[in-house]
Amino acid sequence: MRRTAAALILSAAAALAACAPTAPEGVDEAVLDRAIGNRIGDPSTCVLVARADTGEVVYRYGTAVICGRAYPGCRGEGVRTAQDLLESYLETPESVAISCPTASDGSRSVGWAAGPVAGRPLVFAAVMEGQRALPGLVMTDRLASAFSEAGVD
Repeated sequence: MRRTAAALILSAAAALAACAPTAPEGVDEAVLDRAIGNRIGDPSTCVLVARADTGEVVYRYGTAVICGRAYPGCRGEGVRTAQDLLESYLETPESVAISCPTASDGSRSVGWAAGPVAGRPLVFAAVMEGQRALPGLVMTDRLASAFSEAGVD
């Protein structure tokens, strides 16, 4: 019975890993992971890169759990996830670089960033929340640098 349960768990983990987006075509995922990690990496960071024409996510930095968390949108629209931001950007391609507190005492904040990936038909959406969350404008700048270093641009 134990072997069957272990086999099922391993199969499920492999299936989930196979479904996770890897990296844009021609880009080494490990290099992109490292570049983003060095610039804005944090356990509470999510970065999605998607095709601008279809919205298909081709890369995700951060776990599915982190990327699925909802935080205040900072513009009075309630809460949203990184995927919500990505979909909003695809509907109305207007770059986003905002942040706001997530704790009433100001001890935690959330930063949101979305925009085009220079030189590629790709777009990105990113969120970071916590005591040391970067403002959206800083995230945008650092992500541009990370994309460039990894050859995404």
